[in-house]
Amino acid sequence: MSTHVAAADEAILIGPAEAAKSYLDIAKIIAAAKESGADSIHPGYGFLSERAEFARATADAGIVFVGPRPEVMAALGDKVAARKLATDAGVPVVPGIETAEISAAREFAALVDYPILIKAAAGGGGRGMRVVASAAQLEGALEAASHEAEAAFGDGRIFIEKYLARPRHIEVQILGDEDGGVVALGERECSIQRRHQKIIEESPAPGLSAPMRTKIIDAALNLVRAAKYTNAGTVEFLVEGDKFYFLEVNARLQVEHPVTEMRFGCDLVCEQLRIASGGKVPQVPAPRGASIECRINAEDPEHDFRPATGSVMHLIVPAGPGVRFDSHLAVGTEVTPWYDGLVGKLICFGADREDARTRLVNALDEFALLGVTNNASYLRAIVASDQFRDAKLSTRFVDEFFARWHPGDAEITTALVAAAIASDGAFAEEQPSSSASRPDATSRSPWESLKNFELWGTRR
Repeated sequence: MSTHVAAADEAILIGPAEAAKSYLDIAKIIAAAKESGADSIHPGYGFLSERAEFARATADAGIVFVGPRPEVMAALGDKVAARKLATDAGVPVVPGIETAEISAAREFAALVDYPILIKAAAGGGGRGMRVVASAAQLEGALEAASHEAEAAFGDGRIFIEKYLARPRHIEVQILGDEDGGVVALGERECSIQRRHQKIIEESPAPGLSAPMRTKIIDAALNLVRAAKYTNAGTVEFLVEGDKFYFLEVNARLQVEHPVTEMRFGCDLVCEQLRIASGGKVPQVPAPRGASIECRINAEDPEHDFRPATGSVMHLIVPAGPGVRFDSHLAVGTEVTPWYDGLVGKLICFGADREDARTRLVNALDEFALLGVTNNASYLRAIVASDQFRDAKLSTRFVDEFFARWHPGDAEITTALVAAAIASDGAFAEEQPSSSASRPDATSRSPWESLKNFELWGTRR
């Protein structure tokens, strides 16, 4: 049984594992809400969380949608409409054009010069995104991006921007209420990404000057006021040198929201529910210290980060002051190919960035997962690196410093030791009562048995 199902007072089956037949089926979700007598739906931060049609269907059913209004979500979910809104609000944007026409794309590229960035107009998360370095790549990239955008979002429209070579990715957490009140709860640094997917986030953004921080937060607040935004959301920017540019608005709660919660001592989900019930935005608590989050994904860093599946055989979760682990994992949990590979978020808080970083390195040392290959050792190597310690941050961080990575002998050996110790009893229980059915049962060691398991841990 899934962890979230076991924790619930009531659970309603909405369909099979395939998302299109369950989590993406609006009618089934609305029907489940009515069956349970729910008066509101929290959309989480995946699947339908940014679909205006879902928010509209929820409202039409007389159920409160814990998020922005459908018309606001529709406007901000479209990159072209969001850029216009930002421009009208006086927020700087990266030069760009909406087109899938090769002639118009060539004219734009000639104007701003290569490289350029192709994006899906109706979605995010790196899908439909292509960096084009030369005219020879343009036509093929346009076609591929449009097809991917159509498949992912049902909308093949394409937007092209000038590509910024080494920007930082900085976002602002905002809350808005129905009376027009808006507040910002600081900024998050999200520059460490792999294939346009965030893997490490932190708050505050290291080395960001006070004037630049103020300008970015003010721009975010001006934009959400103009949009008449309600509930939780994130305004994202690219920062390069002394300039910053609007990127997009995520009209939902972000995966990395615990970073803000730990630094500000707040509960963003609680605030979402309170605002959805008609409450006003809270008074922003004073920020303290620093927090950093790692996203632990079911993937194999040694083999081009290919997705991994499996059953959790043993799990060691770090704990202690300033350590938080958000996950659905438990012994016996099946990690399947049906959903996103994120299996856990490890967040550490400290008096300052170095305190949080050191605590996170130690927590990653304690973490061990047997049965599902994952990227914990890779994340540990990044957080422990001189480059991360010295905050040499940009969206090119992984490409520049960790594009090719293999675990050291110590990492492999200590992970295997932890697995062997943790699993020794299980191996003994596995032995059949008669050695006749398995001739090598009495001679096979746990080390030999471990060869049958996929392991990626960092236990030291």
